[in-house]
Amino acid sequence: MNMDVVILCGGKGTRLQAVVSDRPKPMADVSGKPFLELLMDYVAGYGYSRFVLCAGYMGEMIRDYFAARKLPYQVAVAIETEPLDTAGAVKNAEPLIKSGRFLALNGDSIVRADLKAFAAFHEQRRPLASLAAAKKEDASAFGTLSVDGDGKLLEFREKAAAASGLVNAGIYIFEKEVLGLVPAGKKYSLERDLFPALAAKGGVNVFEVPGELIDIGTPEGYKQAGEKLK
Repeated sequence: MNMDVVILCGGKGTRLQAVVSDRPKPMADVSGKPFLELLMDYVAGYGYSRFVLCAGYMGEMIRDYFAARKLPYQVAVAIETEPLDTAGAVKNAEPLIKSGRFLALNGDSIVRADLKAFAAFHEQRRPLASLAAAKKEDASAFGTLSVDGDGKLLEFREKAAAASGLVNAGIYIFEKEVLGLVPAGKKYSLERDLFPALAAKGGVNVFEVPGELIDIGTPEGYKQAGEKLK
């Protein structure tokens, strides 16, 4: 794949610190490897060969770990000097992104989505952005997506008690021109700022994936990852 892969791995992981406190959340050990490396290995299995990591909290640990590893893919690391939120983190890494279109993922969750099919979906429709969505019977911890009959994103709904529906799977494809909408050096969110702006223009297509969303952001999710990602 000639698309770069941008991974958001700058969060502090406050909810996880009861069980993982000595490293950034994406570096939490799962079956003997950092979760982030498991995620990258999975993505590389679809032919992706260049990763850009958006690091923040304890970012030097991420940089040093991958600098010392011999891997079958390239890794570049952009470290925030102050928290810039999700879209701001991608903007901060913009000088390292070489492809005109790129895959982006949250570094603390995984869905075993068919990334080749997702890329083909984006290529066919050519929106500014595509978003992968997973079905959750209990989406109360996530919030749900509102999607129109043509599969375009309308809005992110807030978290609600015991609601089922499509949730953001944390996997995206962006045309690089989208970064022109993101202010440099400022906090800017994918979910709260960029996607609503793009959705207002009809510029986000939603691709439903059948896999289970595993999120290591809580002790319960981290335990689940250890059981399912062996």
